[in-house]
Amino acid sequence: MSSIPASPIPLHRTRIVPAVVAVAFFMQMLDSTIIATSLPAMAHAFSTDVVTLNIGFTAYLLAMAVFIPPAGWLADRFGARAVFLSAIVLFTLSSVACGFSGSLAEFTAARLFQGASAALMTPVGRQLVLRGAPKAELVRAIATITWPALIAPVIGPLIGAWITTHAGWEWNFFINLPLGLLGVVLVAFFVPHAPGEGPRPFDLPGFLLTSGALALTLAGLELSSASTGGAGALAILAAGVVAGTLAIRHLKRAPHALLDMAVLKVPTFAFATLSAGTAGRLAVNATPFLLPLLFQVGLGYDAVETGSLVLVYFLGNLLMKSVTTPALRLFGFRSLLVVNGLVAALTIGAFAFVDGGTPRLLLFGLLIACGLSRSMQFTALTTIAFADVTPAQRSAATTISAMLQQLSQLLGVAVAAVVIRLASAFFPETAGGGMLMDIRAAFLCIAVIGFVSALRFLALPRDAGAEVSGHRRG
Repeated sequence: MSSIPASPIPLHRTRIVPAVVAVAFFMQMLDSTIIATSLPAMAHAFSTDVVTLNIGFTAYLLAMAVFIPPAGWLADRFGARAVFLSAIVLFTLSSVACGFSGSLAEFTAARLFQGASAALMTPVGRQLVLRGAPKAELVRAIATITWPALIAPVIGPLIGAWITTHAGWEWNFFINLPLGLLGVVLVAFFVPHAPGEGPRPFDLPGFLLTSGALALTLAGLELSSASTGGAGALAILAAGVVAGTLAIRHLKRAPHALLDMAVLKVPTFAFATLSAGTAGRLAVNATPFLLPLLFQVGLGYDAVETGSLVLVYFLGNLLMKSVTTPALRLFGFRSLLVVNGLVAALTIGAFAFVDGGTPRLLLFGLLIACGLSRSMQFTALTTIAFADVTPAQRSAATTISAMLQQLSQLLGVAVAAVVIRLASAFFPETAGGGMLMDIRAAFLCIAVIGFVSALRFLALPRDAGAEVSGHRRG
């Protein structure tokens, strides 16, 4: 059934609403990356150490895991606009509370509220965009709301370092106040009101199983990427897999399931969010983690030089916006996901051969190509995921997609970190003389995963998502 309305949709529904949602997404995603460089200053302010301070970040992560699964139900019950607006307000207030925190306990409590509101923002924001965008405008709309996920991890640490040095760590949180106020005003003026779909029984067992599975899996991945991970991380991951299996079994049988698992029968959604999509996003999310390690730890560049190179990579991300739509129209989803995915994998793998003697011009070109292909792959994956989703399936689709993207984000970092540790263990002589060989091994491993993911998209029909991409075979 087509989701294109009979009458023309106003401009503010197809262009402005995605831009408004992108502002909120940027605030949320910038917050999760901007404070990485201020941890020592925060630990000193709370009279603790950096390791103990990690409880505040774990609280944020777990709160997100708990509140992502019921996001769709809340949007259906109270209206997507109302839930999205409430999430922005709560996130802004809790950000201010983080900045005013005088102890680790206060900071952790504020982070819990931050995580809960962030969990609602992503799936509900996407639901608002999908509701207002016809299929012909879906590529443009998705490209608009995906740029925060591509840009924030790159520029966040740079902005955070500058703010911490010149204004104090608190301003990494206070910066969300003007962004949040802007988001509230924009939503109030430009996002049309839509009532909820009415009361639907809340699936408490589904909520407990799904949230528990996501929380355990995310916690396990977080621990596995830390040097203190090990048997404990594996045990938590195993518990998450068990809980996830029970959750899927329940959701398939429950009369009023929290999530409609039937959306996974939509081939394009399943491809883009499960096996191939998760592997592709793993490669996308691992690269911003590995590049600073390569430049600073592996090659010994200083922070300023590393930051300059990361900005070149950021430039490649920015160029995506003007390229993705015409590329999809010309080649279609299947060809683009395969060919661009292979290019992305090759550029990631090429960093394994970068050394101190690599010409800067060649390095700049590689960074731009990697950023561009990474951005294009991420946008194409996100767009085709919703290309064939019906209006009745949007709630479940946006929630499941948000859950799996959260997993792939940590999975990328975890896999890269585990490969580095394994390489160091198998080749201890490199551990004493630096981590360059270990980091190179991680780049190659991530490249192989991206390569396999790209080839997997050959199984898509040639005309997959054609109504969205506008591609017509000659």
